[in-house]
Amino acid sequence: MSAPMSAPQSAPAATVADMERRIVRHTDLRPCTTAFIDTRTPGSDRKENFTIIGPGVAENPDQHVHISEPHGFNIGGARQPPHCTNSQHSHETAEVFVVFSGTWKFTAGVNRDDAWVVLQPGDTISIPVHVFRGFENVGTDTGFLFAVLGGDDPGRVTWAPDVIEKARSHGLVLLESGRLIDTLKGETVPAGAEPVRPLTPDEMARFRKVTQDEFDRCIVRGPNLRPVADSPLAARGVAECAVIGVANPAEGMPTAPLGWAHGFQVRRLDLAPGGATRPHRRHEEEVLFVTTGRVSVAWNGGVTEIGPGDTFTMPKGVIRAYAGVGPDKAEMFVVRGGDHPAPPEFV
Repeated sequence: MSAPMSAPQSAPAATVADMERRIVRHTDLRPCTTAFIDTRTPGSDRKENFTIIGPGVAENPDQHVHISEPHGFNIGGARQPPHCTNSQHSHETAEVFVVFSGTWKFTAGVNRDDAWVVLQPGDTISIPVHVFRGFENVGTDTGFLFAVLGGDDPGRVTWAPDVIEKARSHGLVLLESGRLIDTLKGETVPAGAEPVRPLTPDEMARFRKVTQDEFDRCIVRGPNLRPVADSPLAARGVAECAVIGVANPAEGMPTAPLGWAHGFQVRRLDLAPGGATRPHRRHEEEVLFVTTGRVSVAWNGGVTEIGPGDTFTMPKGVIRAYAGVGPDKAEMFVVRGGDHPAPPEFV
């Protein structure tokens, strides 16, 4: 593991205890099994939802939020056993998934029949706003997805009409306020409160439909990502790949394969064993999640190690350096705040 770095006194420092509070270990994730209206509907009743950074879009106030500090985006997760489906819904802000484990089928359209793709570990999908989408674990093992939602407040989920009708038959009623009422537990709709009603055909017409070709352009396969030669982080044993975001000349980054504005950028940092970035600071939010291998994170104040499934949010201004440790190459997805993050400031 890399030794703690020395840094200018003007750089903010953090203790190991400070930084450990900014790490959500995969083994410490706390799921909610009743986060949404469809959690009793057969076929969707075994899913687990996670709110890692930010409030997310859960409809159950009991959903545990690991880190509440605003970042300008949210980080979440979904874990589902084989043949478990997340029902068709739409979002008001960007929704990005990175496959951590499992084989997943994503479908577009209110009836799941507009388009579909199957993704494997390391693949990424960014689904446009106001498009109905859902996903199913079509593999043989339990799978996990990392999710990134745009904005500090990503708004509310809009459900396909049949989702609301099916949920009601299983005792769940969603109110316009966002509160979930469980009639099987004896809860009743409060006086004056309005349940969410299924969308009318006219309202449905305002949602976008995508073709198969358009949906195919919403994905990037992990093996197809290529290192950016002009990335300032590039070094022996270190490669940075653009995944999501518009061109950012200040960082030497071209338009990413998923190259429209999201309000954040996503990169993949590949670290060979012993490969290390130079110490640097950043002035925007930077969240790391490791998909394979292990990464040493050193900062002016300490050092720690993160591994597969771990999420780490780095404080602004703190000097940091990343290194691959162990026998295998590490792949780490990095979310940076804003459409045009500043280049790293090397020290």
